[in-house]
Amino acid sequence: MGGCPGRTPAPGYTVAGQRPRRTVNETADVAEVASGWLEPHALEDARARLPVVYVDAVPVRVDPLGQVTEVGLLLRARPDGSISRAIVSGRVLYAERVRTALLRHLEKDLGPMALPRLPPAPQPFTVVEYFPDPSVTGFHDPRQHAVSLAFVVPVDGDCAPSHDALDLSWLSPEEAVSPQVQLEMAGGHDKVLRLAMAHVGRLP
Repeated sequence: MGGCPGRTPAPGYTVAGQRPRRTVNETADVAEVASGWLEPHALEDARARLPVVYVDAVPVRVDPLGQVTEVGLLLRARPDGSISRAIVSGRVLYAERVRTALLRHLEKDLGPMALPRLPPAPQPFTVVEYFPDPSVTGFHDPRQHAVSLAFVVPVDGDCAPSHDALDLSWLSPEEAVSPQVQLEMAGGHDKVLRLAMAHVGRLP
């Protein structure tokens, strides 16, 4: 997906042959290049033409009987400058297994000591589609059409917000799906969370 002669440089890039200048928002994209992802300008091209595979993960604490007792929600800054609560979410890289992508994003957002519990072949509880047009499915991503596999993931270790997460709150299932908290979520993450709680039998 390289550039063509005469093509207008993508944002943050100079003319052909010069070293690209990367913006702060591109840092995460560039960091993943070595792992099989794309440079930011190529990623923009791909997003304009292809669905992108994502994973969504709802981190939970469980009791000895396996019942969900707490739900972990991140606090993130959105591209428009607003702040919202969110679940763990991110792209699956080229040649990356879904399980590996889940572990990578959970560690990136919850820290290296989160100790998520994943089976050898995790199965999503649902699949959701995010579209630039929020009226299509109710799941909204202004950047792209994304197909996301959604999982509920128990975590046993010490969690701390990292990467671009501002905070991490542990709420009871009832609090997590309360109208007040749901209004603080964006892009359809509130719907994913409700589906997750229904899946584990904790939807009030």
